[in-house]
Amino acid sequence: MDGASILARSLVDQGVEYMFGIVGIPVIEVAIAAQQVGIKYIGMRNEQAASYAASAIGYLTNRPAVCLVVSGPGLIHALAGMANAKENCWPLLVVGGSADTSQEEMGAFQELPQVEAARPYCKFSARPSLIEDLPFYVEKAMRYSIQGRPGVSYIDLPGEMIRSTVKDDTKIKWVCATPDPVRMCVPKQNIHEALNLLRAAKRPLIIVGKGAAHANAEHVLTRFVEQTGIPFLPTPMGKGVISDYHPQCVSAARSRALLRADVILLVSARLNWMLHFGLPPRFNRNVLIIQIDICPEELGNNVPTSVSLCGGVCAVSEQLLQEYSALYPSCDVESLYQKWWQELRVKIDENKHKTEMMVESSSIPMNFYKMYRELNKKLPDDCIIVNEGANTMDIGRTMLLNKFPRHRLDAGTFGTMGVGAGFAIAAALVNGKSGKRVVCIQGDSAFGFGGMELETAARYKLPIIFVIANNNGIYNGLDINAWEEMLKNAEPTQLPILIPPVSLNPINDYEKVMHAFGCPGYSVTTVEELHDSFTKAFQETVGPSLIHIHVESTSQRKSQEFDWLTKSKL
Repeated sequence: MDGASILARSLVDQGVEYMFGIVGIPVIEVAIAAQQVGIKYIGMRNEQAASYAASAIGYLTNRPAVCLVVSGPGLIHALAGMANAKENCWPLLVVGGSADTSQEEMGAFQELPQVEAARPYCKFSARPSLIEDLPFYVEKAMRYSIQGRPGVSYIDLPGEMIRSTVKDDTKIKWVCATPDPVRMCVPKQNIHEALNLLRAAKRPLIIVGKGAAHANAEHVLTRFVEQTGIPFLPTPMGKGVISDYHPQCVSAARSRALLRADVILLVSARLNWMLHFGLPPRFNRNVLIIQIDICPEELGNNVPTSVSLCGGVCAVSEQLLQEYSALYPSCDVESLYQKWWQELRVKIDENKHKTEMMVESSSIPMNFYKMYRELNKKLPDDCIIVNEGANTMDIGRTMLLNKFPRHRLDAGTFGTMGVGAGFAIAAALVNGKSGKRVVCIQGDSAFGFGGMELETAARYKLPIIFVIANNNGIYNGLDINAWEEMLKNAEPTQLPILIPPVSLNPINDYEKVMHAFGCPGYSVTTVEELHDSFTKAFQETVGPSLIHIHVESTSQRKSQEFDWLTKSKL
């Protein structure tokens, strides 16, 4: 067997189903060997998109996919997805070809210290010394990726290791598959401390993070929320773990809930920038934190925890539910937090009224709020929503509702733009047999990062509906009249033309990019055109389509009660 075949079989033994990449010297043989053993290889157009897609597979399935890259620049491009996976705590395996060891320090083709370059973004980064040891390294990479807090593993393969062979198969050190992670419980005393704190609270709140989605904790958390009567707030990719339609969801009063809560149960979420570090003025100065997390180092980060529950979110949540049911078998949750619920519902109604004012706008092109309201009418409850951009994503986080877990993918903890196409391709592959549709809603700027992956989606006939919300720029741009006036007044000899840094060309016909790949694309300005184009797009069951929605160029978020960034408006 040659090195490529040993690697491919080792990956299959560890449960790898998908490989994304761009082939070239020296990894072409790896992709071919992977296909020969049944791994689904998807050839992408950029290593960044390949690494984003592979990491999304890890989040959606709990087993990482492989991102296969060539040496030097190939790995450098993939570092973007590796950093994104590291920050989001998603499992990912990256396999990189590298220069032959016999040519090290000689100026070899695309020579780079790749193991060292990858290490800051990895839990495990290594180069095997013998091809007989490849199964050992693959198992270790898988184990590091999925056990404990999930993350990234990198395996570096010099060209001669891929090409060389083992004459005696008995020398290959085959390894059994890494078992699924064991999620530990916590001592019963800690569970009782947490429940006593929650019961004593006047204004308790449960925050549900995307770690709970990754852990498939939706059923037990839904039961616990309903049993206790406590309001809950999902983080952006924690949406759907408990349905956004659930009456105890207080997303519409996010800032009020965070500011006024006196006890918070933090479920697989981190007190980082997305939750304002748990600090005033966004949080109550005296708030008490109960924290569930698989990673001991995360407990008490930024804000000391009153009760630390270090373990698997499913196991610990089940403990909480069982002990709560035993201690309070006939609890009257209606009256338990009556004043707290009254306060939250007043704020929910107030914010919904503000949003409705934006929705009722009759401007043409429409604003983001109008666009999202009409999209909600057309999107099935079980569709997978990929959402990225500046205003496109921020407003989408509040306007797009998720009924099911792991049905929303966005820029996440690292705030990475350009993830949309890769995420959408991964989601379409995972959900292909279920019949669920993937809808990728991007701003025009975000679309530009990975627009050529439309060809990938078309080549593999993936039924993705791509939506471009085009307001002609980053955050906002210029309308056609202002653009033409600017060009008219530009100095004839001036290069480059003085264009505002946030502005993009308002006359781009993005739908024609989809036409170039033999797939339907639609240009939308009115509500009627939006409904008509979506009806047609959902009828397309083979291959992707694109809907280019023209959005008011000055359309931004309403003066909301919160920023995702941490600067206070108070």
